[in-house]
Amino acid sequence: MSAFFVSALLIFVAELGDKSQLVALWFATRYRWWLVVAGVSTATLVVHLGSVAIGLAFDELLPERWLLTLVGLSFFGFAAWSLRGDALDGEPAEPRLGAKFGAFGVVTAAFFLSELGDKTMLATVSLAGRESSAVGVWLGSTVGMVLADAAAIALGVLAGKRLPQRTIAIGAAALFVAFGAAALWSAWG
Repeated sequence: MSAFFVSALLIFVAELGDKSQLVALWFATRYRWWLVVAGVSTATLVVHLGSVAIGLAFDELLPERWLLTLVGLSFFGFAAWSLRGDALDGEPAEPRLGAKFGAFGVVTAAFFLSELGDKTMLATVSLAGRESSAVGVWLGSTVGMVLADAAAIALGVLAGKRLPQRTIAIGAAALFVAFGAAALWSAWG
């Protein structure tokens, strides 16, 4: 059980202020909170299961430079998407991606991508290599991540009700660009 608690606490703290919290917050301003929690939980379960498997099998398997490059470029895409919005004529509409994959699919895929090469993913790989219970690390890291992102989702729900949508979009875009640049700098700088 200690692997569970160590992983949950470490990942919770590591996730605070992380870029994937921004992703969760932003989606919470656009979709129902429970869809965002479900998408974040699903993506986290998958990413952290893979992280534990990698940590157990190969300590140096992750091509970190390429994962960080993919993540950095995806954040530039998120910045453009948040500025452009989902509707063409300024009218609310079902997001184009959402029409094809649904809000759950969009949130899950976006959160999955934002976690690739992330410090919490790498921390989970590291924990899996040194803790005695792989299942404890997987479930603990997932719980820690979801709890930290639930706080961001709650903030997103509140912000979505109190701030103009354009202000949220500009702020999110600026943060996405900053995190994208930081990821590319980490990969190639």
